[in-house]
Amino acid sequence: MRLVNFANDGDRALGVLDGDEVVDLSASGLPGDTVELISQWDRAKVEHAVADSPRLQAHAVRLLAPLRPRKNVLAVGRNYRDHAREFSASGFDASEKQMVPDFPVVFTKAPTSVIGPDEPIVLANDPTGSTDYEGEMAVVIGKAARNVSRDDALGHVFGWTIVNDVTARDLQKRHVQWFVGKSPDTFCPMGPAITTIDELPDIGSSWLRTRVNGELRQEAPISDLIFDVPTLIATLSEVMTLEPGDVIATGTGEGVGIGFDPPVYLGSGDVVEISIDGIGTLSNPVV
Repeated sequence: MRLVNFANDGDRALGVLDGDEVVDLSASGLPGDTVELISQWDRAKVEHAVADSPRLQAHAVRLLAPLRPRKNVLAVGRNYRDHAREFSASGFDASEKQMVPDFPVVFTKAPTSVIGPDEPIVLANDPTGSTDYEGEMAVVIGKAARNVSRDDALGHVFGWTIVNDVTARDLQKRHVQWFVGKSPDTFCPMGPAITTIDELPDIGSSWLRTRVNGELRQEAPISDLIFDVPTLIATLSEVMTLEPGDVIATGTGEGVGIGFDPPVYLGSGDVVEISIDGIGTLSNPVV
């Protein structure tokens, strides 16, 4: 099942993406908020609602971010070896201790940075003019997790989505801690859907690909993560409670703008497309 949010007569509505149609669940009696639906998840009830709800042509609706995070988006840096090397060589990580980390490098992005498919990434929100892209697979938590083992971690996953961890590189370097450079408004495109884990149980077999203006820039299997999803959940839940609807962006592969010499930053008129097998394609223009 692929959950989406979409604009319906100016309101935010919950739906299911089914092929080239969106099932409108707004009158189904289910919670209208994705996080609430995840917290109360009953697949049989949702399937019944899908069978009885009206359908709209997907091209006729405007998709939004599939959920509105209640908290900061958790994110992981340096989680693909090739990207760790290119990031180290770029000199933009002012906090670097070693090229490939022994433990996950965790930071967060403000929830106000989240936008949906086809919404613009606004360059004016980066005063340094160093805006870069990072295609990432993101985990959506389904059940509260505290002190969860690696073996049990996937039982707390609701599903998967795509995040573009857009970054103001000079701000990232200037402030040492990455939060400011990662959190400008519009710098966390998310979507187009959340694919439930039962539909895509082996996320490691999926590939992530990022294109800028149609040019392939990033291509890597999710299985190349240095710290896989169970490790990330176990690590985070050792010190904090992960709650339904929490989002963990798992890291990006080689091929970001700072990996070029000189760096190739995003410019007005660019279009960034991130695709992951089984989830879809997240596309955003740059203005």
